[in-house]
Amino acid sequence: MRKPLIAGNWKCNGTIPETETLLAALLAGESNNPRTSVLVCPPYTALMHAAKLLESSHIAVGGQDMSVHEKGAFTGEVSPDMLLTAGATHVILGHSERRQYHGETDHTVNAKTKLALTRGLIPIVCVGETLEQREGGGTEQVVGSQVGAGLAEIDADLMKRIVIAYEPVWAIGTGKTATPDMAQAVHAFIRRELTAMCGNAVADQVPILYGGSVKPDNAAELMAQADIDGALVGGASLKAADFIAIINAV
Repeated sequence: MRKPLIAGNWKCNGTIPETETLLAALLAGESNNPRTSVLVCPPYTALMHAAKLLESSHIAVGGQDMSVHEKGAFTGEVSPDMLLTAGATHVILGHSERRQYHGETDHTVNAKTKLALTRGLIPIVCVGETLEQREGGGTEQVVGSQVGAGLAEIDADLMKRIVIAYEPVWAIGTGKTATPDMAQAVHAFIRRELTAMCGNAVADQVPILYGGSVKPDNAAELMAQADIDGALVGGASLKAADFIAIINAV
């Protein structure tokens, strides 16, 4: 059985005081749902502080991105070991905003994913199509290419440690959401792609999260789909009550 994961991507939000307030509310609220795992991904500056505040709690901590380099003269980069020593267990890779604004390619995502796995981090690999690509009938071509290239040359044992997040770019921060049937169709397609790459036994173990304007009022219906194994939550993860409601929708 794939245990669902509800992950909060805080993006460029969360000073140290704001982090303390939000995490205190999550810990004080009913955010400990035994049916799901919970993860928060604060900005780098708050990551270690968040990990200390959440030590011995049910909430794990992850990074929002990671350098393709292990160390060296790469100003502004954060290495996997830096994330690990700050308390991170997961790292988001290939988010559409990294692809759009920072020029990341499937090749970059693949290199980062391999490095994360080598160093012991759990990569959350993001895939998804734009509105233009969807309306042009290219969803499966785009998503299939991202899955195939982003996870190329990763053996089956390591593939079991990967999480995939399907985030339709047209639904991120726009208020638009794929219907549960639309989301399930792409999730099922991704699982078929994984089956072709590494076999059914492995593909059945890989959690596939949905991300794209997940909110308390649509979370339960999305989570009820056969191949949707949780959510990568953006804006709603910054409001404790909303994030808790999504956690408990599983």
